[in-house]
Amino acid sequence: MEVVIITGLSGAGKTKAADWFEDKDYYCIDNMPPALIKNFIDLALSGNKEIKKAAFVIDIRGGEFLGGIKDIAGALEQDEAVDFKILYIEASDEALIRRYKENRRIHPLSMSPISKEIILREREALASLRSQATYIIDTSFLKVAEFNAQLDSLFNEGKETESFIIDIMSFGYKHGIPLEADIVLDVRFIPNPYYVPSLKNLTGNNKKVSQYVLKHRVSTEFIESIHELFAQMIPCYIKEGKYSLRIAFGCTGGHHRSVAVANEMARIFREEGRRVTLEHRDL
Repeated sequence: MEVVIITGLSGAGKTKAADWFEDKDYYCIDNMPPALIKNFIDLALSGNKEIKKAAFVIDIRGGEFLGGIKDIAGALEQDEAVDFKILYIEASDEALIRRYKENRRIHPLSMSPISKEIILREREALASLRSQATYIIDTSFLKVAEFNAQLDSLFNEGKETESFIIDIMSFGYKHGIPLEADIVLDVRFIPNPYYVPSLKNLTGNNKKVSQYVLKHRVSTEFIESIHELFAQMIPCYIKEGKYSLRIAFGCTGGHHRSVAVANEMARIFREEGRRVTLEHRDL
């Protein structure tokens, strides 16, 4: 089981890190008392639905419970069933003060405005955790995409493409455009099986309808063109920290052409080893 403790200074980026781990299918828990971590791991390993990856956010909010983290970390390092790491996130005093002022949030150690003295108290309280850290990231000058890229290099081991999800949808324009789509592609230019009597009452999931839609040169050229386009776009989305792309194909009713094209694109992407979800909204 992969276990990561996310810790560090308040305002340095622990929440962003937790979001990254959650997107990578880690079971994430925020502010759990350290003493309960080993119990949770034992429960997860013995359960019917085994949890393979977990991340715990532990920081100064833990107060007196924070003192037990050293013993817990030692126990996890000795556990052969656990691949254990500590990620410590920090930033400069100037960066932390600026972020707190911009967000107008209160530091966990004080009800007064943020100051270097408060940050120093937190650094001292977390010093032992920092000394145990597997990785330390300074986010003072990092953009979110750059921060995510560092996490990718440390924890994802070059598997960005495997974790990127392509959500493919078919829909009918007469039922409205899906607002959740990142990219909407109109396939109403393809000859319509609706006007073929033997195909009218079938859907794009039927082999005969699919063959009719895909046999036309305009269809094959369209699919080849957008496949080439997405092959160029997806690595750029990944580099920018995006973890999914929702593509919607639309025809008039959402029964024939859009379904057949969506199925074909899903097949192509799956053959490439990509993670794909497929939904036919208006069937």
